[in-house]
Amino acid sequence: MKTLIEKITAENIEKQVHNAARLIKEGGLVAFPTETVYGLGADALNPQAARRIYQAKGRPSDNPLIVHIADPAKLTQIAERIPQRAMALGERFWPGPLTMIFPKKDCVPLATTGGLETVAVRMPDHPVALALITASTGFIAAPSANASGRPSPTLAEHVYLDLNGRIPMILDGGPVGIGLESTIIDFSEEVPIILRPGFVTKEMAEAVIGEVRLDPGLKIGEAIAPKAPGMKYRHYAPKAELILVRGCQDKVVHTVNRLIEEAEEQGQKIGVISTDETYLCYPRGIVKNIGARKDETVIARNLYGILREFDQLDVDRIYSESFSEQGFGQAVMNRMLKAAGHRVLEV
Repeated sequence: MKTLIEKITAENIEKQVHNAARLIKEGGLVAFPTETVYGLGADALNPQAARRIYQAKGRPSDNPLIVHIADPAKLTQIAERIPQRAMALGERFWPGPLTMIFPKKDCVPLATTGGLETVAVRMPDHPVALALITASTGFIAAPSANASGRPSPTLAEHVYLDLNGRIPMILDGGPVGIGLESTIIDFSEEVPIILRPGFVTKEMAEAVIGEVRLDPGLKIGEAIAPKAPGMKYRHYAPKAELILVRGCQDKVVHTVNRLIEEAEEQGQKIGVISTDETYLCYPRGIVKNIGARKDETVIARNLYGILREFDQLDVDRIYSESFSEQGFGQAVMNRMLKAAGHRVLEV
């Protein structure tokens, strides 16, 4: 299969979206940009199309897909028992990086929900994504458009590296804005529960609807059941071993520099994820600056791209500084811990 990358411009968006929508209607796959990461889309109500997503990604079939809509009114066609709190949250954050889980209607196949009786739904905040959903079936199932377990794609080129020859089309809408997947909140239980942290934080949600709980799995690093994408399986991982180094800045820098020296004496190539504050503190190794500590949005936007850059550089190991777990920083650290396989060096 030949994979086409179709660059989206103001002049050709209607034509390119039309062609992509035709593929979706025929049961095919299309990668497309959202404000979070690039998604790999198929008709959410077509079980064969959903299975093609799993096949293309090499994704476990019990890892549920998120259904993307372009009109909030579509929610009632696929979800049951939608509480008023969910409606209020949707009014505040849709379109945007928020996914909500509800009991599903029979029209949503188990192939899309990973065998679960619930459906995860979101309305993305990206013109190409919204146009594609509207022009196709109105319901597009779309996990991140990467090979399963790899860092999520924030550029069309990342999609091509992972899925070239596996899918027919990539809509290239340029770099994404946020760079981390959406927040997932489960409304199938009495008290809403965050299953995956993202740009919409617990505090932001509680300001709208009151009490919101965090899934216990977010604290211990391993969820019990795959109620949401990414809860059960290793995700976001670079090819090299990634180790997070946590502690006060001076001790982190000293420890990482010592580890680099020891590794290079053994002929290893070492990558370092640093910040604006520490970038010049590492005289050895291949050092990448992820951004300023005070700006978690920049850190999030750069994370997956940097992990993929280290893949291209074929490093043997990556040491990364760790970050605050407050607010949006919780989402950043959630992804980094998963990418590192929860390998953390306390100093």
